[in-house]
Amino acid sequence: MSETVSRSLPGIHLRTPFLLGCALALACATAFALLLLLRPEVPGDPVQARALDAILLWNSLMPRAAIALISGAALGLAGALLQRILRNPIADASTLGIASGAQLALTLGLSFSPVLSGVSREFVAFAGGLSAIALVLALSWRRGLDPVTVAICGMIVSMVAASLSVTLVLSRGEYAMSIHIWGAGTLNQQDWTGVISLAPQFAAASLAGLLFLRPINVLALDDVSAKGLGVSLHIIRFAILMLAVWLSASVTATVGIIGFLGLAAPAIARICGARTTRQVMVAAPLTGASVLFLTDCLTQLLGPGFTDLAPTGAATALVGGPLLILLLPRVHGRKAPQAKSGGAVRRTLRPASTLLLLGGLSLGAFVAVLVVGRTDGGWSIAFGPLLSDLLPFRLPRIVVAAAAGAMLGAAGFIMQRVTGNPLASPEVLGVSSGAGAGLTVTLLMFAFPSPPIMIAGMALGALASFMAVIAVSRRAGLSAEAFLLAGVAVSAFCLAIVGIVLAQGDMRSYILLTWISGSTNHAAGFEACAAIISLIVLTAPLFLMTRWFAILPLGASLARGVGLRVTSTGLLLASLAALMTAISSFLIGPLSLTGLIAPHLSRLIGFHPARDHLVAAMLMGASLLVSADWLSRVIIYPYQVPVGLFAALIGGPYLLWLIGRKETQASL
Repeated sequence: MSETVSRSLPGIHLRTPFLLGCALALACATAFALLLLLRPEVPGDPVQARALDAILLWNSLMPRAAIALISGAALGLAGALLQRILRNPIADASTLGIASGAQLALTLGLSFSPVLSGVSREFVAFAGGLSAIALVLALSWRRGLDPVTVAICGMIVSMVAASLSVTLVLSRGEYAMSIHIWGAGTLNQQDWTGVISLAPQFAAASLAGLLFLRPINVLALDDVSAKGLGVSLHIIRFAILMLAVWLSASVTATVGIIGFLGLAAPAIARICGARTTRQVMVAAPLTGASVLFLTDCLTQLLGPGFTDLAPTGAATALVGGPLLILLLPRVHGRKAPQAKSGGAVRRTLRPASTLLLLGGLSLGAFVAVLVVGRTDGGWSIAFGPLLSDLLPFRLPRIVVAAAAGAMLGAAGFIMQRVTGNPLASPEVLGVSSGAGAGLTVTLLMFAFPSPPIMIAGMALGALASFMAVIAVSRRAGLSAEAFLLAGVAVSAFCLAIVGIVLAQGDMRSYILLTWISGSTNHAAGFEACAAIISLIVLTAPLFLMTRWFAILPLGASLARGVGLRVTSTGLLLASLAALMTAISSFLIGPLSLTGLIAPHLSRLIGFHPARDHLVAAMLMGASLLVSADWLSRVIIYPYQVPVGLFAALIGGPYLLWLIGRKETQASL
C-alpha cells in the first residue's frame, strides 16, 4: 500500500533520479570540503596551534561528521521500517511520539540522576519511546491502525509529553535548560564515544532489517493476504516496531531529537527512484545520512565564527512541516461519516435558565479559587485583611486566566463554525504555534519588544497559520482528518522556528520557554486590564454575527445562495479568532486546548443555537482555565506548575476520546 500511496509526489517528475542522488552526494562532499578548508585557524604559537588544530579536527570535527552520517542513516532506516509496517507514509519518530517520549524519559532521568549515561541512558530513552508508541497504537487499535488516527494520536501524545518535559525544565532551572538545548538535537562531539556507541547498533539493526525483508514485503499487503502467506502479523510487527523504536531512541539518547528526518528520508528516497521494499530500505538510510550531514555542515558554515547557526535537529525540523504538507493529499484514512446539516441534536430545554446557572457556577468558581488556597500551615480560606493582602497577587492572574479562557473558547467556536469541523481549535490547527512563530520573529527583529508589538507579531503569525491550514486542507478534501493533519504540519514548521531560537540559551530563549509552558505567574495589573479590554472589544461584535455562524457550517454554496460573502466573512472571522488566540497565547501560552474543549462541552450540555453556544463556550473556557490555574498553584505547594500543563493534560485525553467517538463527524 505504501508503495502505491507514495508512487510519486505532486509536481515532481522522476526523469533523472540518478542525477538527483549524485547531486545530493556532491553537495555533501562540497560542504564538507568547504568546512575543512574554511575552518578558523587556531591562534598562538605555530607548533601548539597545529597540535591543537589536529586535536580539534580528529576529536571534534571528524566525530561530528561520523555521528551525523550514522544518526541520519539510523533515523532513515527507522522511518522506512515504521512506514512499511504501519502502511503509513507519514510515520516517523516525530509524528508517532517516539522522540518526545524518549526525551521525556531522559529529561526525567537526567533531572533526578545527572550521572545517568551510557547503556542505562539508552535504555531509559528506549523505555520512554516504547511507552509513547505503545500508547499511540493502543489508542488507534480500534480503527485498525488507520494512518490518520495514528498520526493524530501521535500528535496528542507528543503534545502532552512535551508539556511535561517543559515543566521539568522550568523546575530545574539552568541545568535543565541545558537539557532542553541538548533535546533540540545538537551533534557537537568531544571524542569518538558517541560514534563507538551508535555505530554497532546501526550495523546490527541494518542486518536485522535485511533478515526481515521478506516479512516486510508481505506486510505491504492487506492483513488477510499476509496471513494467507503464513506471516504472523503481530509478532513480526512487534519485532520490527521494537527495532525501529530502539534505533530512534538510541539516536535521541546520543544527540537529542532530530526532527522529521525519518519522515523525510524515505520520501526523498522515493523521489530519487526507490520503489521496491529493498530499494527503500537501502536508499532511505543513505538519504537520511546525506540530509543530516549536509544540514549539519551548513549550520556550521553559516554560523558566525563556525558556531552553529542553529541546533541541527531543529534545522532538520524545518524540512518536516513542508514535506508533511506535500504528502498530506496522499494520506487517506478510513472513510468517516459525512457531516450532516440536520439530525438529532441534544438541546437544552431552557437555554436562558441553563446559561444563568452556568454563569453562576463560573462566578462561584472564580470566588472559590480567589479565597481558597494553601499556606505553610495547610489549607486556608482567606477573609478580611488576609484576603486584602492576597488580592494583588491572586486577582490579576485569575482575571487573566478567565479572560484568556473566554477568548480561547470564542476562538474555538469561530473556527468550528467557519470550517464546519467539530475538531477545529486554535491549538489543534496550529494557530497557537503560529502565534509562537510570530513571537519568535518579533523577538528576532526587535530584541526586547513592548507587549503591543509582541501581540501584533503573534496575531500575524496566528492568522498566517490559520490561512495556511485552510489552504492546505482544501487540497486534501476539507475533511476533519485533513484539517488535523494540516494543523500538525503547520505546527511542526512553526515549532521548528521556535526551537531554533529556543536552543540559543539567551534571555529570549527563556521568554519563549516560559511562554510555551503556559504560565500566569507574570500576570499583574497591566495584563489583567489588557485581558478584560481585549475580551470586551473582540467578543462583543460576535453577537452581531450570529446569523453568519448559523449559515457557514451548512457549506459555501448554500451560504452564497442566501447572499453571504463567504470569502470576506471567513477572513474577518479568521482575523478575530487569530487576534483572540494571539492575545490569549501571549497571556497564558499555547498548550491549553481550551479552544477545543469549551465549545464541545457547551454542545454536550445542549447549547446549539449560535448565540447560546458562544456564551456557553466562553463561560466554559473561563471556568476551565481558572480551575487549571488554581490547580497549578496548590497541587505541589509551595512550587507552582504552569497552567498550560494542567489544561493540556485535560485536553489531550479529551481529544483522544473525541476522535474515538462515532459521532465526531456529526453536525454542528
